[in-house]
Amino acid sequence: MHVHPLITDSATLANLCARLADAPFVCVDTEFMRENTYWPELCLIQIADTEEAAAIDPKAPGLDMQPLLDLLVNNEDVLKVFHAGGQDIEIIYNLTGKTPHPMFDTQVAAMALGQGEQIGYSNLVDSWLGIQIDKGARFTDWSRRPLDQRQVDYAIGDVTHLSKIFPRMLERLKKTGRGAWLDQEMERISDPANYANDPDLAWKRVRISGRRADVLGRLKAIARWREVEARAKDLPRGRIVKDETLADLAGHPPKRQSDLAKVRGLSATWASNDIGRRLMGVIEAAEPLPASEMPLREDRKPGLGKDGSLVADLLKLLLKIRARDIDVAPRLLARSEELEALAAGVRHDLAILEGWRFDQFGRDALDLVEGRLGFAVLGGKLKMTRTENEA
Repeated sequence: MHVHPLITDSATLANLCARLADAPFVCVDTEFMRENTYWPELCLIQIADTEEAAAIDPKAPGLDMQPLLDLLVNNEDVLKVFHAGGQDIEIIYNLTGKTPHPMFDTQVAAMALGQGEQIGYSNLVDSWLGIQIDKGARFTDWSRRPLDQRQVDYAIGDVTHLSKIFPRMLERLKKTGRGAWLDQEMERISDPANYANDPDLAWKRVRISGRRADVLGRLKAIARWREVEARAKDLPRGRIVKDETLADLAGHPPKRQSDLAKVRGLSATWASNDIGRRLMGVIEAAEPLPASEMPLREDRKPGLGKDGSLVADLLKLLLKIRARDIDVAPRLLARSEELEALAAGVRHDLAILEGWRFDQFGRDALDLVEGRLGFAVLGGKLKMTRTENEA
């Protein structure tokens, strides 16, 4: 494989992207910093097919990134391969308003091949290629320039190794017939809605007790305000106001700006400065949360009760047995909330009752809750067994 020197000019990048546009797949990784900013700071992009690999410096003066971005989000003929690509996809979405498509995530694929729920990249490389990655550059400040050759080599290795692993992984998925299992997961991961950060929904990420409409209305208003402030200043939202302080402000709103000096988690200067004035304006203008936006009460969700909780526990045991038998990560088959919903009587809008998940697990899960399946210990192993009243 030909590994290019660090790409810092537009012509070289455009030529590389023109060649990669004809590849069946490209492996993609990014290096970024986000500790001190609202938006992740993109510091390096690595890309490779089976023939060539390169690291691109997005911080290089005058570099036109458009050919690369077009390849990633507008070329439907090239499969984009990531490992645990959520944050990489978020960065690309922030730059383009689109997500890479079609895409493949090797961490998710590893779940279908029995390699655990969240296998790390170094373990993936070790298991497929027998290579131990030197982790010495893991804590590099990727925003600093110049990058030395060791750092660039480390970064490029993330895609050169992946370009060898992906075809092998794909072949094994084909042999096991599990490739189709992943289609729904890949579409879910690449859904742009996962990466659109709507300030009007920011309040839903803040934990708060109670559900009074006036409190939740204030929480929505000040969470939205915090999001806008953080974006404008390009600071982590917690640097503006921490979640617990938001909840406190929503539940116990100050009457005057001078009262902000008494709020735990806020600087005393907010009692007289502009940001404190803006916050008070938002609090004073906040309206109660409309009934249509109120979260469901816990008692309006499907109730488990004591017996239902026991059934959910049995379903979780069934999940472990089934996942062991077919050598797949349990999380790929079902999530806990789905099992609890099934135990509570829900029979619609559950992934485990559709498609391949139904064939591999959902049918047995349904039989268990409806009395057609039980457990037995045979030969020292816990097994599923059909009951006599099976239809």
